[in-house]
Amino acid sequence: MPKHLAGIDPTARPTTVDDWEKTAALVNSYCLPSDPAMVAVIANTVKRGLPAEIAVPPEQGKLLELLVKTSGARRILEVGTLGGCSTIYMARGLPKGGSLTTLEISEDYAEVARENVDIAGLSTKVKVVVGAAAKTLADMTPDPPFDFVFIDADKKSNAHYYREAKRLVRQGGIIIVDNMMLFGQLLDPDDENDNVCGVKELLAVLKDDPDVECTTIGTASEKGFDGFLYAIRK
Repeated sequence: MPKHLAGIDPTARPTTVDDWEKTAALVNSYCLPSDPAMVAVIANTVKRGLPAEIAVPPEQGKLLELLVKTSGARRILEVGTLGGCSTIYMARGLPKGGSLTTLEISEDYAEVARENVDIAGLSTKVKVVVGAAAKTLADMTPDPPFDFVFIDADKKSNAHYYREAKRLVRQGGIIIVDNMMLFGQLLDPDDENDNVCGVKELLAVLKDDPDVECTTIGTASEKGFDGFLYAIRK
């Protein structure tokens, strides 16, 4: 038996992605209320041909919403919109007068995201900006700075986006970077996949970074084993 199971239950067996998906659905049925708006958003995303299967799972989306609420964030920056599911969860956590700016390189994806944000009734809080995130970020000089930054875009640019996030977020602000575990692929020293290399580059930047306090949290869901970075700007 794997030693990580022995201290929990001597009869336990190794679990699978199917187990994780079914367990998440069970727990979500108790913890998360029904969400007709998000059901409509996912349906529209699929109808418009976007890869809805890579959107944030509901329990992780709800976590983003709660993190926004508990941090008191009023100004959010998101790098990577896709169909706007994570956008919607975070915008739900904003107080009256709060705003979210989300960056998307694809005009087609941005159009769908705007439709979805409208379906969720959040158009007054969300601005979708189309263009290469690296250039858009470089042109930004927010005053006041952002309170909360969520990065979920092309992984090969993670380190660059992270450095820009540090510049754009206030002291005490939060930076979250998604997909930091990548199904264990980080363990292969010979894996030269862009996603793996991008995460490893970010980890090298984070090591002994004096500007933040941070940790990573692993997740197991219908999307497999992954995780995210949670950092606070000093």
